[in-house]
Amino acid sequence: MDRIQFVVLDEADRMLDMGFLPDVKRILMRCPKKRQTLLFSATIPPAIESLSSWALVNPAKIEIGARRSPADTIRHVMYPVALAQKNDLLLALLDKVQWESVILFCRTRRSADEAAAFLKRHRHKAAVIHSDRTQKERQQALDGFKSGYYEVLVATDVAARGLDIADVSHVINYEVPEHPEDYVHRIGRTGRAQATGDAFTLMTAGDAPHVHAIERFISRKIDRVRLEGFNYQYSALFDEDRLGSLADRKTRGVRLGKGYFFGPARRRR
Repeated sequence: MDRIQFVVLDEADRMLDMGFLPDVKRILMRCPKKRQTLLFSATIPPAIESLSSWALVNPAKIEIGARRSPADTIRHVMYPVALAQKNDLLLALLDKVQWESVILFCRTRRSADEAAAFLKRHRHKAAVIHSDRTQKERQQALDGFKSGYYEVLVATDVAARGLDIADVSHVINYEVPEHPEDYVHRIGRTGRAQATGDAFTLMTAGDAPHVHAIERFISRKIDRVRLEGFNYQYSALFDEDRLGSLADRKTRGVRLGKGYFFGPARRRR
């Protein structure tokens, strides 16, 4: 390590959230004092300011306005549903929507493991990636997903940033993120490099405050839709807005703008 000339700390705020700050400091202490260090962070909380003042020497500071809006190549909608029917709706979406590959986001490592196990029980090839997986297990999951062996990659927000996986046709938020900026990062895993993509969010009554925070963050209302033919149980969310159905939007069997398919499922093999 005494030959290191450049150190790059990317997504520093996420490393802090995941508890890696002590490890980062130990690594830096083993690097030569004479080096160039670059630090990138979406947010600058006090702990990151402290790290930057400790790790950087007379740095040039570059600030770029936060991107609060998803790319216009992504169509994203909310699917309100009763909590007891969330898994059924997930399976129905995977059955009806024409998709090539799916990243399914969960809030916690436990829920990611449970969602992956649920999909496997219903004959979907699913891999899981989160901070409790070893580096070898994460790489195997990523390689299998990129090659097409796995249909669905189930992940926590550890995969919302920093992973550039080409040709992800759909992102599904199995659980609404607690932080609005994570919503933009999550759905940004699709619709990349001028390709189009779709992002679905399964929304239960308990998610309403987080959804409203997301809408304030991106300065727009996200469409609420129902899946045509799904036998919904009543949810208080259905009284919040007039929910459009796919039939109302005249989208049955056709492609809406920006990659939104409905019709017989087509799975990547």
